[in-house]
Amino acid sequence: MNELADILRRRIEAEGPLSIAQYMQEALGNPDHGYYRHRDPLGRGGDFITAPEISQMFGELIGLWCVAQWQGLGSPGTFNLVELGPGRGTLMADALRAAAQVHEFTAAARLHLVETSPTLRQLQSETLGAFQPTWHEDIGALPGGPAVFVANEFFDALPIRQFEKTAGAWHERMVSVADGGLGYVLASDPVGEPPIPDSVLDSPDGSIAEVSPAGREIMTGLASRLAEHAGAALIVDYGHVESAAGDTLQAVRGHKYHDVLADAGEADITAHVDFESLGRTAREAGAAVHGPVSQGAFLDALGVAARAEALIAGAPGGDAEQVRSAHARLTGADDMGELFKVMAVTGPGMAVPPGFFHLQTA
Repeated sequence: MNELADILRRRIEAEGPLSIAQYMQEALGNPDHGYYRHRDPLGRGGDFITAPEISQMFGELIGLWCVAQWQGLGSPGTFNLVELGPGRGTLMADALRAAAQVHEFTAAARLHLVETSPTLRQLQSETLGAFQPTWHEDIGALPGGPAVFVANEFFDALPIRQFEKTAGAWHERMVSVADGGLGYVLASDPVGEPPIPDSVLDSPDGSIAEVSPAGREIMTGLASRLAEHAGAALIVDYGHVESAAGDTLQAVRGHKYHDVLADAGEADITAHVDFESLGRTAREAGAAVHGPVSQGAFLDALGVAARAEALIAGAPGGDAEQVRSAHARLTGADDMGELFKVMAVTGPGMAVPPGFFHLQTA
């Protein structure tokens, strides 16, 4: 048992079992031992890899998408360009390089990064220092005014609660001490009014439902802001289009699946994003919602194939094959193309964003 696990064990023995959300909060964000606080988790030497690290094409197309949203706002002389969970800053660096084709956009952009990790903030500073970013712990600290937001693989890492149905009632799934380590238990009393989507409530015994109070809270703040100040947000993450029962909680370490409750603070922990729930929350806050669509369909609509061909045309053989491989990985139905979804949230009355033209929008 490592140091953080021992701290959690003693807390459980003193106060009782933790919710999974409480466990995730500590495992990922504990100031001294949290996974995201003191490490670079990305790349081959880390635990996982994200789309911006796979290919520059991803960030470039998102950069041009941001330009289109800025133009849709009337090309204001200043606006906030915000990324939630920017990783190493790779996505934003590629986005701003592509967006530099429209000089007025980069001149107007005031870059804001919502990041809690000191290690990643340092890497972002090295990558994006020329754009003079301002860092924030949460979106509540952002200044007012029109804004364009990007959130790639941000919502999947927010803490979730899990509920299991047994004997016709929903009980919260908790983390307790078991066999010298940590294990799952069910709360003895059922939840009176479980915060579960209506479509999931009647699931059979043995079903597990997941909700993300943190995700809903952040989306409420984000959508309220867009409704009041105008702007757009692009959310890219893995998850499901419709709310459904299922256990999607997982941990990854060294690019391999890992026991969620083992080695607290030393593995990434995520859960699939419920896009239906996020969209409903955004609408309730007064924003318009577009999508979700698959990442493959979104990138195809933005012209990723043409961008890939342009890169291939100027690349030597080995590099050209890497571009083809990256294109397939980002858009393929058996890879990120279907697993990942893309949703846009905009202020009311804004035009349908690129990548969503073919959809019925709210």
